[in-house]
Amino acid sequence: MEIYDVVLIPLIIGIVELLKMYGMPRRLLPVMALIFGVVGGIIYIYPHDIKAGVLVGLMMGLSASGLYAGGRTVIDK
Repeated sequence: MEIYDVVLIPLIIGIVELLKMYGMPRRLLPVMALIFGVVGGIIYIYPHDIKAGVLVGLMMGLSASGLYAGGRTVIDK
């Protein structure tokens, strides 16, 4: 993973903000950030290594949504 790959984190944040703007329920936004992170990790960063792509994608998704804020949103129905 190179320093340029970290650019995906603000991109994930932007996509999730668009989803929020278009009416997606707030409790689903952290899940969407994780999904976008994993997809970006597998397709863009590590297309040849699925395990590494999932791991890096999870880190990017959690970074984008914020671990505490994301967990709190899911718990607060």
